Amino acid sequence: MAAKSKSNPARNVAKYAIIAAALLLALIAGNFIYGWTADGPLARETTVVIKPGSSITSAAKQLEDAGIVKSADAFVNRAKIFGASSTIKAGEFVIPARASNSDVLSILTGGKTVQRMVTIPEGMPSIMVYERLMANALLTGSIPIPAEASVMPDSYAFEKNEPRAAVLKRMQDAMTRTMAELWPKRSPNAVVKTPQEALTLASIVEKETSLKTELRLVAGVYSNRLRQGMMLQADPTIIYPITKGKPLGRRIRQSEIADVNDYNTYAMVGLPKGPIANPSRAAIEAVLNPQETKALFFVADGKGGHVFADTLQEHNANVEKWYAIRRERGEM
Repeated sequence: MAAKSKSNPARNVAKYAIIAAALLLALIAGNFIYGWTADGPLARETTVVIKPGSSITSAAKQLEDAGIVKSADAFVNRAKIFGASSTIKAGEFVIPARASNSDVLSILTGGKTVQRMVTIPEGMPSIMVYERLMANALLTGSIPIPAEASVMPDSYAFEKNEPRAAVLKRMQDAMTRTMAELWPKRSPNAVVKTPQEALTLASIVEKETSLKTELRLVAGVYSNRLRQGMMLQADPTIIYPITKGKPLGRRIRQSEIADVNDYNTYAMVGLPKGPIANPSRAAIEAVLNPQETKALFFVADGKGGHVFADTLQEHNANVEKWYAIRRERGEM
């Protein structure tokens, strides 16, 4: 009869220790993985701004301070393993409530930043550009009132806490690039002699019509008047010295029509001292390539556009029709 083998207590302890260690490692690994995909501590949606040049360590500290992740160190350690070669981007990001560590890294590496826009409408005078930028609470710093016609009307993206000066520079750089592109392409029949003259006339054309289809024709009328030494007689040039281009809010007075200054084209021949607004690309193109026409006059047609005339007699008849429309509307 064979003898029964006796158990080795030391060997059993070692075996149990190995099993326990394996279970502990499995638990730690499971917790490590779970912590990467589990809901985060953020109670409600928020935004975070990652500055250019930020490392994942410095970004993680921001995330911890904002309550987006529980531990910056844990986030970094997990990101190094699960994020592989992912590189975080700079910008402002929206982080949803309960976003996991994995979600947060995907957002920061995806580059889909918050798009904040400031819009400068066509024909907006520089005093109103200044007021719009200064009133935006998400921008920082101060700016001077920009030179008239130095800003290209458009919509511009910006980041939270970006300096106003940086946003304004983008607007002005856009105008500089536009003029550098368009000026060499000007038509031989363009009446303007310099880029500044082009901006001045374009700002008047922009203020005189809101219809893109009329820009080149209005530019053609004013080009004809300049060639013939006629006064431009553009109402917006009367208003500019009074309000710096803001809406007048009332009818122009006879005394203002007769006022002699550097802008009033009812009291001077040629272009005013300078631009009266920030013209659009389309208005600049119209001035540099005006429509060929014999027209010297135009007046509102009551439908949002204008009616054009070659002679003063035709123009006076059109004016009478416009006055009749206004009287019908109770405006006169």
